[in-house]
Amino acid sequence: MASTEPVGTTRSAESDDATAEGSEDSAVEHRASAASDDESSAGADPVLSLSDVTKAFGPETAVDDVSLDVRSGELLTFLGPSGCGKTTTLRTIAGLEEPTEGEIALGDEVVAGDGSFVPPERRDVGIVFQNFALFPHLTVRENIAFGLGDADAEESEARVDELLELVEMTDHGEKTPDQLSGGQKQRVALARSLAPEPEVLLLDEPFSNLDVRLRVEMREEVRRILKAAGVTAVSVTHDQEEALSISDRVAVMNDGKIEQVGRPESVFERPESKFVASFLGRASFLEGELRDGKVDTGIGRFDAVTLEGYDTVYDGAPVDVLVRPDDLRATPASPELADGVVTSRQYVGPSFVYRVELDSGEAVHCLHNHVEEFDLDEPVSLELTADHPLAWYPR
Repeated sequence: MASTEPVGTTRSAESDDATAEGSEDSAVEHRASAASDDESSAGADPVLSLSDVTKAFGPETAVDDVSLDVRSGELLTFLGPSGCGKTTTLRTIAGLEEPTEGEIALGDEVVAGDGSFVPPERRDVGIVFQNFALFPHLTVRENIAFGLGDADAEESEARVDELLELVEMTDHGEKTPDQLSGGQKQRVALARSLAPEPEVLLLDEPFSNLDVRLRVEMREEVRRILKAAGVTAVSVTHDQEEALSISDRVAVMNDGKIEQVGRPESVFERPESKFVASFLGRASFLEGELRDGKVDTGIGRFDAVTLEGYDTVYDGAPVDVLVRPDDLRATPASPELADGVVTSRQYVGPSFVYRVELDSGEAVHCLHNHVEEFDLDEPVSLELTADHPLAWYPR
């Protein structure tokens, strides 16, 4: 079996600040402190606050004790698999569902809980639906103006002109929705929701009806538009790439609960649970044991300082170490020196992702340039090449 040398990473400032408690639970707290800066409101009052929000449908609890603040001008995304409670959470914010327990506040106003419930039409929120929900018999200009209510004709026209320019649709004002592409419809739906200048804009799977190429393009555009408008926005999606690319912060949900909240890079690089690690990106876990400042794994022994927030108090503990494809590199090896064999490969354009079954019984993935090809059943040794601290979890 190949021996793996220390990769020379050092702990981040966040992990240096973490304090070990000498228990398995403290390891999770240790990593949680690394993302604590993501939760700081920097002294600003939140635009939207959820406090201990629970929503049950009969015996089923869809949202379970969710607490979260959203800051002014922020784009926060609820991310999770189908049925995790993210859409129900959005509907409680909109007023389309009433929480069973807990409180929701928009600015200084409690809109749900504490004996009050403000209906959706009286909440200062805008909603962009999956299907855009444009009025087919109205022009683009008329669709955008619909949300302006009692504004006089001159004010309405000026606001529509401003929004058409913001969403880059100035030449399409007289068209009807059936004359627009999917991306253009999304721009109009966004402009219509922004027209009354809502305190919070809610986006329900906003890119799900677009093809893959247009989805990537519109993600960038929607973020640009929201930032230019200075609006506070909350979106929901099951698409991790979408959430990571457009959001200021991501709230990962599972089984009705928020598992982790933080900046996209923080949540991806320092996942606080195995669920978050598995849901974001392609994750593999190496079973290991901490001993004398080292970690023994199925690909060799390496320095425990490589682990995020490692402390000698954990020595002797069995752990699972998170490794992603770009953390590992395979090299051909004779069967007696190999760590495992290649069992599958996936071509992803400029790269191959190889699945390697280890002699220890585990399976991991490694990423290689497309010019570096391995045959199926080829024996390989694996080297840990990560240039960052690795997340790990007690077993």
